[in-house]
Amino acid sequence: MRNIICLLFIGFLCCNNKDVEREVFRDYTKYHQEALAYSIKNKFNQDYYYLVDLSVHSGKNRFFIYDFKTNKIVDKNIVTHGSCDQFQENPDKWKKVVFSDKENSHCSSKGKYKIGKRDYSSWGINVKYWLHGLEPSNKSAEKRVVVLHSWDAVKNEEIYPKYSPLSWGCPAVSNEFMKKLDVQLQKSNKPVLLWIIE
Repeated sequence: MRNIICLLFIGFLCCNNKDVEREVFRDYTKYHQEALAYSIKNKFNQDYYYLVDLSVHSGKNRFFIYDFKTNKIVDKNIVTHGSCDQFQENPDKWKKVVFSDKENSHCSSKGKYKIGKRDYSSWGINVKYWLHGLEPSNKSAEKRVVVLHSWDAVKNEEIYPKYSPLSWGCPAVSNEFMKKLDVQLQKSNKPVLLWIIE
Protein backbone atom coordinates (compact mmCIF):
# COMPACT_ATOMS: atom_id res chain seq x y z
CA MET A 1 0.00 0.00 0.00
CA ARG A 2 2.84 2.36 0.87
CA ASN A 3 4.42 1.75 -2.57
CA ILE A 4 1.15 2.56 -4.34
CA ILE A 5 0.80 5.83 -2.40
CA CYS A 6 4.42 6.75 -3.28
CA LEU A 7 3.80 6.05 -6.98
CA LEU A 8 0.61 8.13 -6.97
CA PHE A 9 2.42 11.00 -5.25
CA ILE A 10 5.30 10.90 -7.77
CA GLY A 11 2.81 10.78 -10.64
CA PHE A 12 0.98 13.78 -9.20
CA LEU A 13 4.23 15.76 -8.95
CA CYS A 14 5.27 14.88 -12.50
CA CYS A 15 1.91 15.82 -13.97
CA ASN A 16 1.78 19.13 -12.14
CA ASN A 17 5.35 20.07 -13.05
CA LYS A 18 5.21 19.31 -16.77
CA ASP A 19 5.32 23.01 -17.67
CA VAL A 20 8.13 23.81 -15.27
CA GLU A 21 11.53 23.73 -16.91
CA ARG A 22 14.07 21.84 -14.85
CA GLU A 23 17.24 23.65 -13.97
CA VAL A 24 20.04 22.16 -16.03
CA PHE A 25 23.59 22.93 -14.96
CA ARG A 26 25.99 22.82 -17.88
CA ASP A 27 29.59 21.90 -17.27
CA TYR A 28 31.72 24.74 -18.65
CA THR A 29 35.05 23.27 -17.53
CA LYS A 30 36.45 22.82 -21.04
CA TYR A 31 35.56 26.42 -21.93
CA HIS A 32 37.25 27.75 -18.79
CA GLN A 33 40.38 25.73 -19.51
CA GLU A 34 40.54 26.84 -23.14
CA ALA A 35 39.85 30.46 -22.16
CA LEU A 36 42.74 30.45 -19.69
CA ALA A 37 45.12 28.88 -22.22
CA TYR A 38 44.04 31.44 -24.82
CA SER A 39 44.47 34.32 -22.36
CA ILE A 40 47.96 33.19 -21.41
CA LYS A 41 49.05 32.68 -25.02
CA ASN A 42 47.67 36.03 -26.19
CA LYS A 43 48.60 38.08 -23.10
CA PHE A 44 44.98 38.70 -22.09
CA ASN A 45 43.78 39.22 -18.53
CA GLN A 46 44.47 36.01 -16.59
CA ASP A 47 42.33 36.85 -13.56
CA TYR A 48 38.92 36.44 -15.22
CA TYR A 49 36.99 36.24 -18.48
CA TYR A 50 33.35 36.58 -19.57
CA LEU A 51 31.37 33.61 -20.89
CA VAL A 52 27.99 34.15 -22.58
CA ASP A 53 25.93 30.99 -23.15
CA LEU A 54 23.16 31.80 -25.61
CA SER A 55 21.74 28.28 -25.40
CA VAL A 56 20.25 29.32 -22.04
CA HIS A 57 16.75 30.86 -21.98
CA SER A 58 17.06 34.66 -22.31
CA GLY A 59 15.04 35.18 -19.14
CA LYS A 60 17.72 33.37 -17.13
CA ASN A 61 21.23 34.32 -16.14
CA ARG A 62 23.59 33.46 -18.98
CA PHE A 63 26.38 36.06 -18.82
CA PHE A 64 29.02 34.64 -16.48
CA ILE A 65 32.11 36.21 -14.93
CA TYR A 66 34.57 33.38 -14.34
CA ASP A 67 37.48 33.85 -11.94
CA PHE A 68 40.54 31.88 -13.08
CA LYS A 69 42.18 32.05 -9.65
CA THR A 70 39.28 30.57 -7.66
CA ASN A 71 37.99 28.45 -10.57
CA LYS A 72 34.47 29.73 -9.95
CA ILE A 73 31.72 31.73 -11.59
CA VAL A 74 31.74 34.80 -9.33
CA ASP A 75 28.82 36.71 -10.90
CA LYS A 76 26.11 36.20 -13.50
CA ASN A 77 23.25 38.07 -15.09
CA ILE A 78 20.84 38.31 -18.00
CA VAL A 79 22.07 39.27 -21.48
CA THR A 80 20.26 39.84 -24.78
CA HIS A 81 20.77 38.16 -28.12
CA GLY A 82 20.22 39.52 -31.62
CA SER A 83 16.87 39.35 -33.41
CA CYS A 84 18.56 38.20 -36.64
CA ASP A 85 15.50 39.10 -38.70
CA GLN A 86 16.83 41.34 -41.45
CA PHE A 87 17.38 38.80 -44.23
CA GLN A 88 15.14 35.93 -43.26
CA GLU A 89 11.96 35.01 -41.43
CA ASN A 90 12.82 34.26 -37.83
CA PRO A 91 9.64 33.31 -35.95
CA ASP A 92 11.54 31.63 -33.09
CA LYS A 93 13.86 34.59 -32.46
CA TRP A 94 12.77 34.89 -28.82
CA LYS A 95 13.32 31.22 -28.08
CA LYS A 96 16.29 30.28 -30.27
CA VAL A 97 19.26 32.36 -31.28
CA VAL A 98 20.22 32.37 -34.96
CA PHE A 99 23.84 33.32 -35.62
CA SER A 100 25.43 35.30 -38.45
CA ASP A 101 28.30 37.73 -38.96
CA LYS A 102 26.63 39.36 -41.96
CA GLU A 103 26.38 43.15 -41.90
CA ASN A 104 22.95 44.56 -40.96
CA SER A 105 21.69 41.07 -40.07
CA HIS A 106 20.95 42.03 -36.44
CA CYS A 107 22.29 38.61 -35.46
CA SER A 108 24.47 37.49 -32.60
CA SER A 109 27.83 36.00 -33.56
CA LYS A 110 29.50 33.12 -31.75
CA GLY A 111 33.15 33.03 -30.83
CA LYS A 112 35.89 34.73 -28.86
CA TYR A 113 36.13 38.52 -28.66
CA LYS A 114 38.72 40.90 -27.33
CA ILE A 115 37.01 43.60 -25.29
CA GLY A 116 38.40 46.83 -26.62
CA LYS A 117 38.20 50.55 -26.01
CA ARG A 118 35.68 52.13 -23.66
CA ASP A 119 33.48 54.62 -25.49
CA TYR A 120 30.28 56.66 -25.26
CA SER A 121 26.97 54.84 -25.83
CA SER A 122 23.54 56.36 -26.37
CA TRP A 123 22.10 53.34 -24.53
CA GLY A 124 21.82 52.58 -20.82
CA ILE A 125 24.52 54.13 -18.64
CA ASN A 126 26.11 55.70 -21.75
CA VAL A 127 29.11 53.37 -21.74
CA LYS A 128 30.06 50.81 -24.36
CA TYR A 129 33.06 48.62 -25.01
CA TRP A 130 34.08 47.81 -28.57
CA LEU A 131 34.24 44.09 -29.34
CA HIS A 132 36.89 42.78 -31.71
CA GLY A 133 36.00 39.40 -33.20
CA LEU A 134 38.86 36.91 -33.01
CA GLU A 135 37.37 34.13 -35.13
CA PRO A 136 35.90 33.75 -38.65
CA SER A 137 32.43 33.53 -37.06
CA ASN A 138 32.64 37.08 -35.60
CA LYS A 139 35.34 38.92 -37.56
CA SER A 140 32.91 41.71 -38.62
CA ALA A 141 31.89 42.68 -35.07
CA GLU A 142 33.58 46.08 -35.10
CA LYS A 143 32.27 46.91 -38.58
CA ARG A 144 28.77 45.86 -37.49
CA VAL A 145 29.11 47.93 -34.27
CA VAL A 146 28.42 44.89 -32.13
CA VAL A 147 29.44 46.21 -28.72
CA LEU A 148 29.05 45.42 -25.02
CA HIS A 149 26.62 47.93 -23.51
CA SER A 150 23.68 48.26 -21.14
CA TRP A 151 20.03 48.91 -21.96
CA ASP A 152 17.24 50.19 -19.72
CA ALA A 153 14.94 47.44 -21.03
CA VAL A 154 17.16 44.63 -19.69
CA LYS A 155 16.28 43.51 -16.17
CA ASN A 156 18.86 42.94 -13.47
CA GLU A 157 17.41 39.61 -12.31
CA GLU A 158 15.96 36.51 -13.90
CA ILE A 159 12.52 36.99 -15.49
CA TYR A 160 11.90 33.42 -16.72
CA PRO A 161 9.52 32.32 -18.23
CA LYS A 162 9.45 35.78 -19.85
CA TYR A 163 12.10 36.60 -22.44
CA SER A 164 14.63 39.42 -22.49
CA PRO A 165 14.26 42.02 -25.24
CA LEU A 166 16.09 41.40 -28.51
CA SER A 167 19.09 43.44 -29.61
CA TRP A 168 20.59 44.11 -33.03
CA GLY A 169 23.37 41.64 -32.29
CA CYS A 170 24.93 43.27 -29.21
CA PRO A 171 25.25 41.44 -25.91
CA ALA A 172 23.33 44.05 -23.88
CA VAL A 173 23.07 43.79 -20.10
CA SER A 174 21.24 45.64 -17.33
CA ASN A 175 22.45 49.07 -16.22
CA GLU A 176 23.35 47.71 -12.78
CA PHE A 177 25.39 44.83 -14.18
CA MET A 178 27.12 47.11 -16.68
CA LYS A 179 28.27 49.33 -13.82
CA LYS A 180 30.01 46.29 -12.29
CA LEU A 181 31.58 45.31 -15.62
CA ASP A 182 32.68 48.88 -16.24
CA VAL A 183 34.51 49.10 -12.90
CA GLN A 184 36.19 45.74 -13.54
CA LEU A 185 37.19 46.53 -17.13
CA GLN A 186 38.61 49.95 -16.28
CA LYS A 187 40.89 48.36 -13.68
CA SER A 188 42.26 45.78 -16.11
CA ASN A 189 45.63 46.59 -17.66
CA LYS A 190 45.28 43.75 -20.17
CA PRO A 191 42.56 42.92 -22.71
CA VAL A 192 39.68 40.84 -21.36
CA LEU A 193 38.27 37.85 -23.23
CA LEU A 194 34.53 37.58 -23.90
CA TRP A 195 33.37 34.28 -25.39
CA ILE A 196 29.89 33.74 -26.83
CA ILE A 197 28.84 30.09 -27.10
CA GLU A 198 25.68 28.11 -27.77
